[in-house]
Amino acid sequence: MKRIWIAGPCAAETREQVLETARQLVEQSRLASIKLDYYRAGAWKVRSTPDSFTGAGENALPWLEEVQETWQVPVCVEVMNARQVELCAKHDIHTVWVGARTAVNPTEVQQIADAVRHSGFTVIVKNPVIPDLKLWIGNIERFLKADARQVMAVHRGFPDAQENVYRNAPVWQIPIDLKVRMPELPILCDPSHLCGQVRWIPEVAQIAMNYGFDGLMTECHCTPQQALSDAEQQMTPMQWAEMITGLDLRNDTPDLSLVKQRAKLENIDNQLSELLYQRMLISDEIADIKRKNHIAVVQPQQWQQVVKRYLKHPEDSAYQEFIDKFLELLHQTSIKRQQ
Repeated sequence: MKRIWIAGPCAAETREQVLETARQLVEQSRLASIKLDYYRAGAWKVRSTPDSFTGAGENALPWLEEVQETWQVPVCVEVMNARQVELCAKHDIHTVWVGARTAVNPTEVQQIADAVRHSGFTVIVKNPVIPDLKLWIGNIERFLKADARQVMAVHRGFPDAQENVYRNAPVWQIPIDLKVRMPELPILCDPSHLCGQVRWIPEVAQIAMNYGFDGLMTECHCTPQQALSDAEQQMTPMQWAEMITGLDLRNDTPDLSLVKQRAKLENIDNQLSELLYQRMLISDEIADIKRKNHIAVVQPQQWQQVVKRYLKHPEDSAYQEFIDKFLELLHQTSIKRQQ
C-alpha cells in the first residue's frame, strides 16, 4: 500500500525558513529512505486572533516555487478564495488545500472548485471545523465534479470544549465513515492540528495508520521554538523522519470492525493516561495549599463527592467492582503524595 507523506511548516515566514526546512526534510527523507510526496506551507493563514501571524501572503509563493525547482518536491498551499488559486498557478504551484474554516462555507468552496476546474490541480480537502460528514463529502464532490487531477481528504479533528488532552477531538468515526462511503479516496491524517503538541503526534499518527489511513500531513519547522505560529505542534524534520520510520505500517487488512474498536481503545488509553497524570499533579498542588493553610490531608466529605462522580453505571456490577477498587487505590495514592 502506497502511503502519502506531506510535511512542512505551518506558515511560510521567511525565504530562509522555507528553504532550510525544505532542505532538512529532503535530507532526512533520503537518509531514512522516505519519499516526501509534498512540501506544505501556509502562505495565507486564517488565525483566531487579529494579532496572530497571518503568513507572508503572495510574497511567499516565489520561495515555495524555489523549493519545487531546487528539490523537485511538489508544494501545496492553503487557499481561501479563487484569487489565491490564480496566484498559485502563476508560480507553478498546482496543489492546494481547503482548510477547516473555509470548509464550512460551501459558497467559498464552490468558488475554489470553479477556479481549479480542468486546470490540472490536485486538491486536498480538510474536514470542516464542525463534525458534519455530509458537508465534508459535499466539498469533496465539488472538486471531483470540477475534474481536479486528484482529490484527497485530510482528517484534523474537531474543536470540542470537552477535549482537554488533544487540541481537537479525534472523532475517528467520521473519517472511517468517509472511507467506507468513498473507498477510492485517499484519506490522510493531520496529527499536528489534532494533537496540538508534538509529544502526542507519534501516538496519534500510529492510531491513524491502524485505522487504515493513506498517509499523514504533518507540520515541521527547522527551528520550531522560533516559529511564528503553532510552535508547540511543529516537529523538527529529524523528529518527523524518526516518527515515519517508526510507524507500524500494516499491509494486511484485518476485519474493519476489529480495527476500529482497537483504535478507539488506543485513543482512549492515550488520553486516559495523560488525564490521570494531570490529576496527580493537581493533587500535589492541593497538598501544598493544605500545608500552607494547616488543613487536614484527609477530607471525607470532599472524597464522597469524588466517589459520586463515578457512580453512573450501577447496573453494571462488574464495572462497579472495578471502579470501587480503582477509587480505593486512587484515594490511597493521593493521600500518600499529599503526605
